Amino acid sequence: MRDLSYRVALGGIVSALCLTAMFFAGIMPALYLLLPMVAGVLMMIIAVEVNTGWAWLTYIAVGLLSLFITFDKEASLIFIMLFGHYPIIKFYLDRIKSRFLRNLIKFAVFNVCAVSYFFVTVYIFGLDQMSEEFEEIGRYGSYVMLGLCNIIFVMYDLNLDMCNQMYRKKLMPRLKRKK
Repeated sequence: MRDLSYRVALGGIVSALCLTAMFFAGIMPALYLLLPMVAGVLMMIIAVEVNTGWAWLTYIAVGLLSLFITFDKEASLIFIMLFGHYPIIKFYLDRIKSRFLRNLIKFAVFNVCAVSYFFVTVYIFGLDQMSEEFEEIGRYGSYVMLGLCNIIFVMYDLNLDMCNQMYRKKLMPRLKRKK
């Protein structure tokens, strides 16, 4: 276990990088989905380097601060409800031996979060345009969008695995050597 000053410094650096990504989501609206994913990947570094408890604290700090300082509140909600906590939860889910059960739980967690995101966005924040866009697609528009979100989730999960392996094999040894 690293000392407290290391954990605080790393948490601060990762928080600053996450908030920078979230800030740019407000400046570049085309990246409102990608940048919360990038911020989520950065949460993985805290979980690997320190522990998941510290990662949860960092996630809460970034989530709250992103609501206050970013222009795009929808991107902040995407980080908070979909992509920010998943890299931390993934550390627990990857311990499940059964691949089928592990993937079933991953999809269940994501779909609960995605549906919750929709209801929070539409009914709490009053962004009715989202439900209207689903109706324009057709009768099954919301199901089509949920299916597309699941495809994005699968790609995000695979990219998290690749980023985790790359971080542990390539970047981590180089950082440890320089100490």
